[in-house]
Amino acid sequence: MAEKEIQKREQDNARTRIRPRSVICEQGDIVVLRMEMPGVEQKDLDIRIEENELHVSGTRSGKTESGTALVRERLDGDFYRVFTLDDTIDRNRVEANLKNGMLHVTLHMKEAEKPRTIEVKTG
Repeated sequence: MAEKEIQKREQDNARTRIRPRSVICEQGDIVVLRMEMPGVEQKDLDIRIEENELHVSGTRSGKTESGTALVRERLDGDFYRVFTLDDTIDRNRVEANLKNGMLHVTLHMKEAEKPRTIEVKTG
């Protein structure tokens, strides 16, 4: 194996694994997943559904700073999160939006699974 390839593998293995903070909220007939993603660009995100799991992965690099950092509180590295989806989620109606360092993933409920009110009749 070439020396450069060995160095690359060692660097990849040494990268920080980041677990972004998340909030999951149910809002009527949708579920919203919000993840903190400061410094992450759209091109560095990968969001996909595999069977009953939502996979969110990507990279955050600190190329924006110039000079030598005296204090660094935001880690650079790779992140990966997996969320289990239940049967009420419509896998074909998932939307994602990245804005101001927050990733919003909107998961719609299946039509048949939405809560509904039953009208009560008299007479």
